Amino acid sequence: MDFFSSMRVSASGLDAQTKRMNTISSNIANAETTRGVDGGPYKRKDAVFQAQTDRESFGEILQDQLDEQVQGVQVTDIQDDPNPPRMVYNPSHPDANEEGYVAMPNVNTVLEMANMISAQRSYEANVTAMGAAKAMAQKALEIGR
Repeated sequence: MDFFSSMRVSASGLDAQTKRMNTISSNIANAETTRGVDGGPYKRKDAVFQAQTDRESFGEILQDQLDEQVQGVQVTDIQDDPNPPRMVYNPSHPDANEEGYVAMPNVNTVLEMANMISAQRSYEANVTAMGAAKAMAQKALEIGR
């Protein structure tokens, strides 16, 4: 694995965690939205991650088996959470049904905050990995002096 491969892998992690954070932010922002695009309450969304091999050029494809194990990450989809909406008793709400219950989004803000902290820590870990790769490259350049 060369210097640029480690930077690309870390960059893919940064991009994936940014998309995850945007999804989490959307969930938190819509935690009380009772009317979504489809007419029902907002549906919580999850980012789906998939590993991808870090190969860009034909020469990299022909390299040894060790480089074949180097994998970055990408967000392949943003899926709706299949859990049903929360039913909250509030007969004065304009979206209440005949029994007085309102279908609220299936967003748990405590869970979303935990996911946000996890995404932030993963993002920071990728920044640290990029910094370490940069420091290693700088040390290697100092050997030639």
